[in-house]
Amino acid sequence: MARTPSPRRVAVTGAALLTPVGNDLETSWQSLLAGRCGIGPITRFDATGLKTTIAGEVKGFDPEKYLDKKAARRFDPFVQYAVAAGKMALADSGLVIDETLAPQVGCAMGCGLGGLATIEANHETLLKRGPDRISPFFIPMMIGNMAPGQVSIELGLKGPNLLTSTACAAGTHAIGLAFHQIRDNGYLAMLAGGAESVITPLTVAGFNALKALSTRNDDPARASRPFDKDRDGFVIGEGSGLLLLEEWEHAQRRGAKIYAEVAGFGASGDAYHMTAPPESGEGAISAMKAALDDAAGLGVTLADIGYINAHGTSTELNDIIETRAIKNVFGDLAPKLAISSTKSMTGHLLGAAGGVEAVITALALKHGLIPPTINLDAPDPACDLDYVPHHSRRADLQAALSNSFGFGGTNGCLVLKKAA
Repeated sequence: MARTPSPRRVAVTGAALLTPVGNDLETSWQSLLAGRCGIGPITRFDATGLKTTIAGEVKGFDPEKYLDKKAARRFDPFVQYAVAAGKMALADSGLVIDETLAPQVGCAMGCGLGGLATIEANHETLLKRGPDRISPFFIPMMIGNMAPGQVSIELGLKGPNLLTSTACAAGTHAIGLAFHQIRDNGYLAMLAGGAESVITPLTVAGFNALKALSTRNDDPARASRPFDKDRDGFVIGEGSGLLLLEEWEHAQRRGAKIYAEVAGFGASGDAYHMTAPPESGEGAISAMKAALDDAAGLGVTLADIGYINAHGTSTELNDIIETRAIKNVFGDLAPKLAISSTKSMTGHLLGAAGGVEAVITALALKHGLIPPTINLDAPDPACDLDYVPHHSRRADLQAALSNSFGFGGTNGCLVLKKAA
């Protein structure tokens, strides 16, 4: 059932991307529009012996641009990425946090696996050098909530400080929580999105054991191929994507630029399987419908949705079942939708994916441009919708949907609408 209109609307007034295709918002966005792929051979460690030796790494990142040298050494890369994106998003918004505003501004972030690189390194130290050589920073370095925690410390945010750890839906869930903090709980603004950095031997070996990763090691730029019949698994990526959400009237009063409006959020559970969605797509259908019902309170109709940033992982089950779910929700309108998976260029950023893809969705609405699904050379016959293959597309978009689905059967969807 559609909710009644709320007097508090939520604007997107700041955005940041730190991804395998760029270390800032504009570089990442232009790379995505150009169809550039950020996937290549793993350089973080010697991947010899692993079935998968490719990943979407962040390249040339200098944490000391955002943290002092001593502090940078104390944080796992996922926290470094979160702080960098947090500072970029806040600067982009133009919002100044003073003592009056600080209690009204918070941070909600998603992270799927936390500081696995730190865990692996300290476990090796334990085995080789003994317990007395474990870093005193080990625990705070690796816990997931250090991402929103350190962002809040660095920026002086004294409002809600929240972490979602809901696998690959974590970033989307964090934005949904932040949306509710402003719309329903009276807070002024929230930084929201996700951060992840788990390109490590254990992570890659673990996903290989699940047979979840692509092994197209000799052709990394073509390895992530959502909706293509020759897809053979996802490619792990890393980075961060954050939005600055702000109460609409406050944003307008201070003359902020507005990328888009967050209109609705929906979540659901499959209650089906640890890693596989139900063939019916029931959970994805429920989450999309819940988000659309929520957005109906702002007058968004099914026909207003012109673009979906798909979860689109490049795995056999996800791509078919997500397509099936979209058809169920949109019916006769489904063939008219533009759908793309930007994971074809970034890889799958796990807990950060929803944050990155929500930023991309907001940019698509603001600029009237849809990034493509690259590597879609031979569409799977079961994936027969318009996935914007190969090239970006200009479109007059009124509203858009961003989908995220995760292990454990956890689903999250956001509806964003054009600023008006």
